[in-house]
Amino acid sequence: MNSPKGKLVIIGGSVDRGSFTENPDDLQRNLKFFEKGILKRITTESAKNNLSRFEIITTASSIPEEVGEEYIKAFAQLNVMDVGVLNIKTREEANSPEYVERLRKADVVMFTGGDQLRLTSIFGGTTFHHLLLEKYENEHFIISGTSAGAAASSNNMIYQGSSHGALLKGEVKITGGLGFINNVIIDTHFVQRGRIGRLMYACASNPINIGIGLGEDTGLLITNGNDMEAIGSGLIILVDATHMRHTNMTEVEMGEPVSIENLVVHVMAIADHYNLKTKKLIIGHHKIASE
Repeated sequence: MNSPKGKLVIIGGSVDRGSFTENPDDLQRNLKFFEKGILKRITTESAKNNLSRFEIITTASSIPEEVGEEYIKAFAQLNVMDVGVLNIKTREEANSPEYVERLRKADVVMFTGGDQLRLTSIFGGTTFHHLLLEKYENEHFIISGTSAGAAASSNNMIYQGSSHGALLKGEVKITGGLGFINNVIIDTHFVQRGRIGRLMYACASNPINIGIGLGEDTGLLITNGNDMEAIGSGLIILVDATHMRHTNMTEVEMGEPVSIENLVVHVMAIADHYNLKTKKLIIGHHKIASE
């Protein structure tokens, strides 16, 4: 399989509802998106830099109008003015020629936070979804997602599971995602909400997947479908179950604790790289990257 020509940027989110400036009290913390370069990096990696056409997809959000406006204001600070908002609410809209044509003209799409099941149930298998995959494979095109938008990016997706009970059999629920990247499973708000247990469970249940736990104000820039570079101000936890020796997952009853032997865990920070093919972590120079 050829490597995609496009790039994928997955972000761990910030405040609960998926927009980084919904709460004015968090403004200074949320400005890390600019200072540490996540939105700026998306812009500079895009086909036409700040002249690129951006479409913000607010489908996952419960407050789509507010979230869309915040992204427009955020990109305006970076002198990016060609920004539209697509609040696609139904599968019929996801198949409509109007929205498909807007996607065709876009250089960047960004999926906001909210409910990832809304993304998969509304977009999965539609004309819009097929064009997203086609553009990502064949064009200098960027797909980005924050929070739910990041979680839905992979072929397998966590959609339910508490942090405290994650290592009990049956607690973590997994379904299919939008499939922009294969053989990973992504969790968000990771460090802040203590979600290491549910990522371990997800990886142990299907060890072909590398688990990616994204902290808030933190992202991964993924090129060639394999090379992952940490961007932003926080941490990323990787869980590799490839060499897992044993788990009792199939032997215990539903609701009972699960045992797992020999998981490998990596911690990434800004400027670190990880290759999904070689499974090698290269630690970068953080000071230079943050200047």
